Amino acid sequence: MTASLPAVVEDWFAARGWRVRDHQRAMLEAARASEHALLVAATGAGKTLAGFLPSIVDLIGTPTDALHTLYVSPLKALAVDVQRNLLTPIEEMGLAIRVETRSGDTPSDRKARQRTRPPQILLTTPESLSLLLSYPDAAQMFGGLKTIVVDEIHAFAKEKRGDLLSLAMARLQTLAPAMRRVGLSATISDPDAYRSWLAPDADIDAVRLVTGEPGAKPDLSIFLPEDERIPWGGHSGRYAAPQLLDLIAEHKTSIVFCNTRSLCELIFQDLWAANDEHLPIGVHHGSLAIEARRKAEAAMADGRLRALVATASLDMGLDWGDVDMVAQMGAPKGSSRFLQRIGRANHRLDEPSKGMIVPGNRFEYLEARACLDAIEAGELDPEQFRPGALDVLAQHVMGIACAGPFEEGALLAEIQSAAPYAGLTPETFRRVLEFNSTGGYSLKAYDKFKRLTEEAPGRWRLSLPKIAQQHRLNAGVIVDNPMMELRFRNGRRLGKVEEGFGSTLAPGDCFFFSGLSLEVEGFKDSDIIVRASTKNGRIVTYGGQRMSMSTHLAERVRGFLADRSQWRRFPDDVREWLDIQSQRSLLPEPDQLLVETFPRDGRHYMCVYSFEGWNAHQSLGMLVTKRMENAGLKPLSWVANDYALAVSSLEPVADPAPLFSADILEDEFRQWIEDSHLLKRAFREVAVIGGLVERQHPGKRKTGRQVSFSTDLIYDVLRKYEPDHLLLRAAWEDAKARMTELGRLARLVERAADTLVHVEAERVTPLAIPLMVVIGREQAPGTTADEALLVEAEASLVEDAMRLD
Repeated sequence: MTASLPAVVEDWFAARGWRVRDHQRAMLEAARASEHALLVAATGAGKTLAGFLPSIVDLIGTPTDALHTLYVSPLKALAVDVQRNLLTPIEEMGLAIRVETRSGDTPSDRKARQRTRPPQILLTTPESLSLLLSYPDAAQMFGGLKTIVVDEIHAFAKEKRGDLLSLAMARLQTLAPAMRRVGLSATISDPDAYRSWLAPDADIDAVRLVTGEPGAKPDLSIFLPEDERIPWGGHSGRYAAPQLLDLIAEHKTSIVFCNTRSLCELIFQDLWAANDEHLPIGVHHGSLAIEARRKAEAAMADGRLRALVATASLDMGLDWGDVDMVAQMGAPKGSSRFLQRIGRANHRLDEPSKGMIVPGNRFEYLEARACLDAIEAGELDPEQFRPGALDVLAQHVMGIACAGPFEEGALLAEIQSAAPYAGLTPETFRRVLEFNSTGGYSLKAYDKFKRLTEEAPGRWRLSLPKIAQQHRLNAGVIVDNPMMELRFRNGRRLGKVEEGFGSTLAPGDCFFFSGLSLEVEGFKDSDIIVRASTKNGRIVTYGGQRMSMSTHLAERVRGFLADRSQWRRFPDDVREWLDIQSQRSLLPEPDQLLVETFPRDGRHYMCVYSFEGWNAHQSLGMLVTKRMENAGLKPLSWVANDYALAVSSLEPVADPAPLFSADILEDEFRQWIEDSHLLKRAFREVAVIGGLVERQHPGKRKTGRQVSFSTDLIYDVLRKYEPDHLLLRAAWEDAKARMTELGRLARLVERAADTLVHVEAERVTPLAIPLMVVIGREQAPGTTADEALLVEAEASLVEDAMRLD
C-alpha cells in the first residue's frame, strides 16, 4: 500500500524511520472504498494519524479550499493538542492544508471567518459543531464535507454529548450525503455496539472494523506499603505518599491519577509535605483556571515537571512521550479506565507502559488484583447504551429551526437515522415540537416559551428571529453545578469551586486549592477574593456522582472470596483477613448475598455485602433505613462503599429478608426519588438543556443560584399541574439511570430474594472492618486531638474482629 501513497507522504514516513502500520493502511483502504470505519487501536499506535491520513492523501490528490474533514474531540484541550501533532507532519511535508480549531474559546472574529472561509480540516467539539449547524449558511459550509472523524468515541457515545453528536452527524449526512464517518478509540469492549452507533441508520454492516496492531504488554503492579500491611479503611491511598515520592524520584516523569478533585488536592499536599528534595510537582483538574491547566501542561511537555497530580482532566489525548510511570490512587473502578490512564505513559507502541495501583484498603486490593487480571485476559468494561435523551433532542430541534424552517416528517426521518433515536415515535416527536412551541400546557400562557410556530401543517419555523441568538447563547449539554470564581485581589483567576462549598466560607477561612493554601478575604458578586496563606486549611469538596466499580470487576472480586486457590497471590495480611472471616462468619459464593448482623458499643449493625457499587449502595441505604424505621428498628445511620453497606440501629435486625423484598423498587424507591433532591436536580439539568430555562442573555450570565431558583419554580408548577410533562419524564429517566444505578440496584434486590444468607455474629467480623472504620471516623469529632483516640478505637475494632476465640 505504501507504493500507492503520494511520494511526499512516503518520503515523510521514510525520513522519520517509520513504516505505515497495517491499521493505517486499512484506514486508507476504507477511505478509497468510501466506507465508514471504526479504528480500535492502542495508545501510541498512530491512531490519530490513521484517522487523518486518508484526508491528507485525498487533499494532496484533489486539492480544495472548502471544508474537507471535521475532527470532533471530547475536550477543547484535546483539539489543541491534536492540532499541534497534526500541523507537524503537514508542515514537514510542505502541504498547503489549513488546520484550525473551533471551540467556546475561539475568538469571535475567527468564528465568523470560519463560516465563510473554513479551513480544509476543522477540529471542534460536539457543542461547537451543533452551533455551526444552527446557522442558515450551514448547508453552504458543510455541503462538500468528505469526512467526520470522531476521536475517543467511547467518551461520547453513551452520554448526552453523544446524543448531540449523533444528531449532528445525521444533519451533516443530509447536507453532505457522501460524507464518511470515522471513529477512533483505544479502549472499548464491544466494537459492534460502537459500529452501530457510528453508522447511518445504525447499519452495523456499513462500518468497517479496523483493529490496530497489538502493542507491548503493559508493566502493571499493585503498590504495597513497606511493611506490606494494607490499611483497613479509606479509599485514597494517602498512606503511600512518602514511598510514592521515592518512586517519582526514580522515574523521569510521572502522572499520579486521582478519582476526584478533592483527592487530587489532598495527594498533592501529601506529596509536597514529603518533598524534601523539592522535586517540581504540579496539579491539574477541571476546576482550575484554564491558564493554570495550560501552564501545567506546557511544563510537562517541556520536561520541567517530575510529576503531575491529576484527575480525569488528563485521561485523554495529551501526548507526552517522556512519561514513564502512571500511578492510580485508589482503585480505578474499571479495567478500561485504568488502561486509558496508563496509556498516558510512553505513547510508543513497542515499549510497555508502566502503571501502578495504590489500593486504599483491603477490598480495594482485591479490586486492583481483579483489574490487573481483567487486563491480562483482555476483558474491558461492559458497554451500556441507552435511548437518546429528549432534552437533547429538544435543543437540537431548536438548532435546526435556527438554520431555517423545516418539515416535520423529513426531520423525524433524519433524527431516526441517528442510532440513539432510532426508536423515536412520531407521537413523542410531536410532543417535543409542542414543548418547543408552548413549553407545555401548564406554561402556554407565557410568550417566552413560544419558540417554535407551526406556520402550516407539518411545517415549522422560529416564532421570532431573535430566538436564534438566545438559542446559541444557551446551547450545550454540559450543565455544571453552580460555581463561584476564585481570584486574587489583583484579578488573577485561580479557578472555581461549587457554590455549595463556597457558601460555607467566611472571611478568614483557609482552604487548599491549586496546590496553594488560600485565605478568604471577602466576596464580590459570585467571586471569592482570596490571598495566599501559610495556614492549614480545608480541602475543597465537590458534589456529583462517584464512579462505581464496574460489574465485571465486581464479579471477579466475588470470585476471589470464594476461591481459596487465588489467595496465594495475595499479601499475607489480606490472606489472614479472608481466612479469619471464613472461620468467624462465612465468605459468600459469587451468587450469594451475605448479610451479617452483630452488636457493638450499645448499637446493632447490619452489613450487606453485594459488591454492586457505591451509587447503588447509597440508594439502597436510603431505602432500607426507611423500611427499618417503619418496622420500628430505629435506624441511626449508614455508610456505603463499592463493596458493602452498613446500617446502625438501636434495635437488632432479626430477619433481614423483608428489608430487601422486590417491591422496595416500586414503593419506597418512587417515593424517595420524588421526595429527595435528586429529581429536582435532574430537572434543573434537563430544563437548561431543553431550553426551558436560559443560562444567559446578551451581555449577562445568570448565577447558578438564579438558574436554580428559576428551575425550582417551574418544577413545582409542573409537578402540581402537569406531572406527565416531557421534561419531567426526561428528569425521571436521568434520576433513575444516572444517579441511582437502578439496574444494579434491581439486580441486588433480585439476588436477595433467593440467595440471601444471614449470619448473626456475636461481635464485629473481619469483612466489616473497612465499613466500621468509616463509621468510627464519621461519628468522631474532627479535631487533631481526637486522632490518637481514633487510632486506639480502630486498633480495638481490629482486635475484636480478628480474634478467633
